Amino acid sequence: MALDQYSPTGFRVLPPVVKNIIIINILFFLATIGLGSATHIDLTEILGLRYFASSKFEPYQFITYMFMHGGFSHIFFNMFALWMFGSVLENVWGPKRFILFYFITGIGAALTHYLVFYLQINPVLNLMDTFINNPDFANLQHFVSNHKFVINDSSGELFTFFGQFESSYQTLREDPTNAQALQVALTFVTEYRDHFLNIPVVIGASGAIFGLLLAFGMLFPNSLIYLYFFIPIKAKWFVIVFGLIELVSGFMDTGGNVAHFAHLGGMAFGFFLIIYWSQKDKRRRKNYWE
Repeated sequence: MALDQYSPTGFRVLPPVVKNIIIINILFFLATIGLGSATHIDLTEILGLRYFASSKFEPYQFITYMFMHGGFSHIFFNMFALWMFGSVLENVWGPKRFILFYFITGIGAALTHYLVFYLQINPVLNLMDTFINNPDFANLQHFVSNHKFVINDSSGELFTFFGQFESSYQTLREDPTNAQALQVALTFVTEYRDHFLNIPVVIGASGAIFGLLLAFGMLFPNSLIYLYFFIPIKAKWFVIVFGLIELVSGFMDTGGNVAHFAHLGGMAFGFFLIIYWSQKDKRRRKNYWE
């Protein structure tokens, strides 16, 4: 299964699928900047991937999120890695298998990220839903004492409403039966729930890129990769080290902006897809020679 050393003789330096994915990413990046400046349309809001229970979620976002990036360094390093590893893999696999692998790992990365997100936020959602379905001060107090509100002055009208909610909450602490204050709290928590689910948005090709990195390490384990363009390391160790870094970061950097579990998801989906293809190719060769 492993091709210990890759020789580029006769292979395209920039095969068609890799080339077109890079072009599309650049176009999306420029469109995001141009539309944001000219019309204040935020393409990230439209094309970035939302949580499936969010009111802003659309199925097409599972594809479009892979073409959105948050800055020059984000898109540069993703596209450099796509060219570096993707060109080799497309030359080996051919365009059809390569593009299938790219999108499966990208979608798998997103599914993994939001599965972890679901496990993280489900307890909070249960607390909110308990209060919304049975609005009394005890349920509200249980929710407030177990949740740090994700809201600031950029949250629009909800931020102003939050001030009213805090005032009503203080009123309820003195008089838990105050119907008016309880209604204010109920309306706020209902709107906040939608806001809370709309906050996370995933963008970038990193999940698919990590899938390509995993594939390169499996197919060419002894090929040298130059870390920081200077330190040589075999591909298999490079993949293992990066996988461990992402795993540790996923548990440690819970409040960061990097979707570490999405990267691991891309690698995991890539691993099982390569194993499946390997077994499928072995059966095909066996049937051919029989």
